[in-house]
Amino acid sequence: MLAQRLTLPVAWALVIILFGALEADTFLTAANFETILGSQAVLVVLTLGLLFPLTAGDYDLSVASVLTMSAMIVALLNVNQGWPVGLAIVAALAAGVLVGVVNGMLVTLLEAESLVVTLGSGAFVSGLVFWMSDSNTIGGVSEALSDAVIVRELLGIPLSFFYGLALCVAVWYVLEYRPIGRRLLFVGRGRNVARLSGVRVERVRFGALVASAAVGGLAGVLYAGTIGGADPSSGASFLLPAYAAAFLGATSIVPGRFNPWGSILAVYFLVTGVTGLQLLGADSYVQQLFYGGALILAVALSQAVGRITRGEPPAG
Repeated sequence: MLAQRLTLPVAWALVIILFGALEADTFLTAANFETILGSQAVLVVLTLGLLFPLTAGDYDLSVASVLTMSAMIVALLNVNQGWPVGLAIVAALAAGVLVGVVNGMLVTLLEAESLVVTLGSGAFVSGLVFWMSDSNTIGGVSEALSDAVIVRELLGIPLSFFYGLALCVAVWYVLEYRPIGRRLLFVGRGRNVARLSGVRVERVRFGALVASAAVGGLAGVLYAGTIGGADPSSGASFLLPAYAAAFLGATSIVPGRFNPWGSILAVYFLVTGVTGLQLLGADSYVQQLFYGGALILAVALSQAVGRITRGEPPAG
């Protein structure tokens, strides 16, 4: 069991050793590791948001669209309408929660598949973002947001890294020590059994989808602060690596369960691999190949680890 828990940290260390040996002058530098740690806060936050529905046995494919929408609302209200950035952030988070409420209602009240519902709502939200922005990129978001996200540093690392770390601690506490965390896991392991045991399954699933969208909105706020504006399409690139990190994280730290510490390790393991390959001169498309392959491998490994931890026989 200890070996399973430490698989991902050991793999990350081996990747660092490998690329450090191949590109010592560029890879093994403080600046490179500060960039790796400080550049992934948006992905970390988005991945942590996915853990709520995934633990409950649902999927949320709309989170990347919610991220884009949230960033665009901040940019539109702050830059075009002159709203204070604080009020623009509140509006963006409220819009994210609204998407989560709609997702939750459609999934629970209509008994529709979360995969289909969130795929559709994500496409709808994406279209809404293009309509709101007239398909234009908007820059010039208040420097106060950028300062709080990427300009100010602690130990040479942008504060955004520590925001993601703080959220990781909060999600870990909720999933590990609060009753709602146990209910989410119970529902994800068997909805019929949970329902017969008195758990309000629909309410738990509804709350998980709302939480996922709310955290997606928070990721959008960080994204707006990171790039100083909003792009109507770039947020979609976060969906694949977020799911890859969530599933890969389920193979480590707490094997067989979606867990925040495994997820955050997976994010930095994946970005370390991509960064190393890019420093070696790999083409830009290697990122999609790496994340796609990691997702396939992570799903297979998480399923296998889940069967082992539950004492089930191998598939087939």
